[in-house]
Amino acid sequence: MPRDLHQGVVADRVATLNARYRHHSATAVLEHSLKDADLGRVALVSSFGAESVVLLHLVSVIAPETPVLFIDTRMLFAETLEYQRLLADTLHLGDVRTIRALQPRLAFEDPDNTLHQFNTDACCTLRKVEPLERALAGFDGWITGRKRFQGATREAVDFFEAEGDLRIKVNPLAHWGREDLEDYIVNNRLPRHPLVAKGYPSIGCAPCTSPVKPGEDPRAGRWRNSAKTECGIHFINGKAVPITKDTAA
Repeated sequence: MPRDLHQGVVADRVATLNARYRHHSATAVLEHSLKDADLGRVALVSSFGAESVVLLHLVSVIAPETPVLFIDTRMLFAETLEYQRLLADTLHLGDVRTIRALQPRLAFEDPDNTLHQFNTDACCTLRKVEPLERALAGFDGWITGRKRFQGATREAVDFFEAEGDLRIKVNPLAHWGREDLEDYIVNNRLPRHPLVAKGYPSIGCAPCTSPVKPGEDPRAGRWRNSAKTECGIHFINGKAVPITKDTAA
């Protein structure tokens, strides 16, 4: 059964956890946090994107029974869906849960699949935020692959973050650089997302993701030519809100 989230303010628990594991490695943070009573019941949320295999592999070694939540927006690249099936099988992940928007909601809000063309925030809320919030309802925390090097909106990411009084977010790879990820993938002979070789260092939904040129921010291909930089599944003050270049300043 999930712990009572109100047994200690979430922010206080986060401060305790960050102090406790401040000098630990990513592996140690992940291993201990999966068993720490101050964190509670935890799931890994994975996009099965460009860098996802690192965290998925770590979890498969440390605790393969950890629930893995995969949000299928029904607008993902075919390569992502194939990669998700490959990794789930190759890494022997024991509890992968595919999450989708409710069909009645899709039929009402986006009957012709064009919502992303004129309101990307609403589309992300419908296809990502709402399904994930339902899936996380039974958990006290969730593990993400967010890292500081990924851009200005993530440069202060710590190992543990509070989502208001809802739950705790764990970022084991917060301090890893691109070279660390590359070394890990090579040393463990892990399969790469097929789109990485085609210039996609960050991969989301097909209509809203484009290749990135050399020297560009790794997330420059996400919602290109717009102020939007996050899909909204990362929270401010406990609320799922899209983070733009303006709100992140």
